[in-house]
Amino acid sequence: MTLPAGLTPGIWTLDMSHSEIGFSVRHAGISKVRGRFREATAEAHVRESLADSSVHATVRTASFDSGDANRDAHVKGEDFFDVAKYPEMTFKGTHIDGDGEDYTLTGDLTIKGVTRPVELEVEFTGVAVDPFGATRAGFSAEAEISRKEFGLTWNAALEAGGLLVSDKVKINLEAALVKQG
Repeated sequence: MTLPAGLTPGIWTLDMSHSEIGFSVRHAGISKVRGRFREATAEAHVRESLADSSVHATVRTASFDSGDANRDAHVKGEDFFDVAKYPEMTFKGTHIDGDGEDYTLTGDLTIKGVTRPVELEVEFTGVAVDPFGATRAGFSAEAEISRKEFGLTWNAALEAGGLLVSDKVKINLEAALVKQG
């Protein structure tokens, strides 16, 4: 599988200051709550073929931020991420398929000690050299997971029926990677 235009073999690392790892989940069945993780690392080993390339990412769960201190404390606690016991979640790519700008990246996502396969729909957004001489590659990605499959089962019943927090979580990534050396 050929490399996207401009992406060259080598090691590419995540530039978190120009990236976002976010998600949304339906709350009370009527609105979406969004959050993000502020600390993460990722490394892509790009080879001559995408089939031979690899990616691994680590996210610090304590860096969770939804803009609400009370909610953040709850989500970081034992009911959800239990950051004291599980300080990181990881993703390890296992297969990539596609061409041009659109790809499917399959990998193993580990949250709270539970590993499940996940498919990310990835859009390659290009390569550019910044004013400081760094070569950057951009990617957007989306996936949907069941939080229950990862042991994130806390919930509360609503008086009118249904549950407070949806099982479906949409993951949204905007990633800028910088070529090393």
